[in-house]
Amino acid sequence: MAINFYSLGAAQEVTGSKHILEIDGRSYMIDCGSFQGKRKVSDEKNRRFDFAVDKLEAVALTHGHLDHCGLLPLLAKKGYNGNIYATSATRDLANLVMMDSARIQARDREYLSKQAGKKGEKFNWQPLYNESDCIKATNQMVTVSYNRKLFVGPNVSLEFFDAGHILGSSFAYFYVNENGGSNETRILFTGDLGRRNKAIVRDPSTDFPAPDYIVCESTYGNRKHDKKDFAMHELIRIIRNAVEKKGKIIIPSFAIERTQELIYYLHLLVDKNKIPRIPIYVDSPMATNATSIFRVHPECYDESVSRAFIKHHKNPFGFGDLQFVASVEESKSLNKKEGPMIILSADGMCEAGRILHHLANNISDERNTILIVGYMAENTLGRRILDGEKEVKIMGDFYDVRANVETLNAFSAHADYEEIADWLSRIDTSRLKKIFLVHGEKDAQEFLTNYLGERGFKNVQVAKYGETYEL
Repeated sequence: MAINFYSLGAAQEVTGSKHILEIDGRSYMIDCGSFQGKRKVSDEKNRRFDFAVDKLEAVALTHGHLDHCGLLPLLAKKGYNGNIYATSATRDLANLVMMDSARIQARDREYLSKQAGKKGEKFNWQPLYNESDCIKATNQMVTVSYNRKLFVGPNVSLEFFDAGHILGSSFAYFYVNENGGSNETRILFTGDLGRRNKAIVRDPSTDFPAPDYIVCESTYGNRKHDKKDFAMHELIRIIRNAVEKKGKIIIPSFAIERTQELIYYLHLLVDKNKIPRIPIYVDSPMATNATSIFRVHPECYDESVSRAFIKHHKNPFGFGDLQFVASVEESKSLNKKEGPMIILSADGMCEAGRILHHLANNISDERNTILIVGYMAENTLGRRILDGEKEVKIMGDFYDVRANVETLNAFSAHADYEEIADWLSRIDTSRLKKIFLVHGEKDAQEFLTNYLGERGFKNVQVAKYGETYEL
């Protein structure tokens, strides 16, 4: 039986996860995500996506972030009619993310078409997919609970285990049986590997059969997160400083998981009188909708959040100082209000969405603070702010960066290099033949390869785009 693995995305880069397991000529796709980053470059990459859907037996979706689910509608548009396996929470979040992407593309086309018309230029750009394609993809999703093994193809089974990354996130564990089951090959795809002791979601699972191969993410392969206690003290300091200056704290935040986690922690700090009571705004329609999805999936919560909901009837995602901003007019009005206040807004990498308007209106005021709480990919506005550039381009205009820029990396949902090694040390590696690294920049993967090698994991290989590996 021939078993091969290759990647069509997130190979020596962070976004666009698309991994293929090929078994006797049949293909199984693990994630089908969009490339993110500089808009023109990522759009070109996404348009180059081509795959022989007639050979595709099934798709396993590890979680609902755009860089893992964002091209599923394009796959459906190209004629894929098979099953897309996911947990229930992942299905709900992915549906939200894909529909949002389709609407953004439609608005972009309308705007760019008008701009071209004003200049008398021809305009041929079309969205990759529309809302109907998203509905088709969502209808193809088959929801599967954690720890429920099922056949997804001839001699091939799939089982999801909790990845501890975001709500509903999973490891996709494939069992390939040869010779009627007497010889089994096991391949574990981590998707995005979460962290222990995070708020809301449970710890990444370590209770599964020993794998032969692991395809492991490496986003933070050369970085170490701050400890949570330190981060909470820093968050208190940052908020108190902003209150003294009557400034605004602008937090670019991913609409899914990061926003809900920050809401959870801000709620705790307010309850304990650790921070002054100031208005807190969630200015992201998708984050608002995602928070509603969080409320209806208690099966994914860790014990502390379950207690808050079930035993105390307390909503960790809503409290008196928190306001969800719905309309564009409400969003614009925030820029006219005086601080202090906290504004959480998407997109997390500052490449699109309402966060751009908040940055444009507030980044040049030294009373304000830009708080970076997540990963910023190369060539994004968020990365340029993080790297300390003194002048940045936002929506075509240049702005001086006079606001205080702070970074708190303890809130990342990705495991850092120590946490990846710790997770590997907790699982059964008695059969492990090789670890493939995906979903990371080259320097991070090089560091992680050496770090794991020093800890006994000698057979670690970086997966290269399009290169086939025999298992």
